[in-house]
Amino acid sequence: MKQNEWTPWLKNEFAQPYFRNLAAFVHEEYEKGTVYPPKVQVFSAFENVDYPDIRVVILGQDPYHQPYQAHGMCFSVNPGVPVPPSLRNIFQELHDDIGFRIPDNGYLMPWAGQGVFLLNTVMTVRQSQPLSHANRGWETFTDHAISHISDMDKPVVFLLWGRNARQKQGLINTAKHLVLTAAHPSPLSAYNGFFGCRHFSKANQFLTEHGRGAVDWQLPDQDVYRRR
Repeated sequence: MKQNEWTPWLKNEFAQPYFRNLAAFVHEEYEKGTVYPPKVQVFSAFENVDYPDIRVVILGQDPYHQPYQAHGMCFSVNPGVPVPPSLRNIFQELHDDIGFRIPDNGYLMPWAGQGVFLLNTVMTVRQSQPLSHANRGWETFTDHAISHISDMDKPVVFLLWGRNARQKQGLINTAKHLVLTAAHPSPLSAYNGFFGCRHFSKANQFLTEHGRGAVDWQLPDQDVYRRR
């Protein structure tokens, strides 16, 4: 894994008995079948957003479970992969909220580059079996990560969409950080409180007021990745 300021915390977490049991289970799953994301990308969120740089946390449930989609950051898919329905709804809310131009891809790495930490609360999954790695220890790991972020001196915005994400609110120091909750952006629930939540403009207002700078949510079209 790439070394950064997450490294000491991760090393300590990896040494805990619960994580050793989790790691053994996940290793066996990769050995005997197809698991997403690719093993080298499981900790992409931690590698691409260093701890002191976090400005916004978005929580997902577990990785996409079809080929080429998941790459270790919630809601994001690789360039060239069709944009999944929940992410299309996120883009629609961005458009309605801040005039976001909807891109032709769902690669959210430019957000990570600005301190948007995209964390699935369960970080691996079997192909075509959503939540197949739930209740194996990932929830403990990501709870600890959320608590560690809450301990930061700098104010952070937490975007908690859906019941599972909202259950994490108790881990966050709401006297210091901004917590915004809404329905999940999936097609089944987006019209029940996700659309119209205006979380992206609210996040930027809070970050600006606290001297941390607004996030540029606009994403490039995938031609920019082909040229690299």
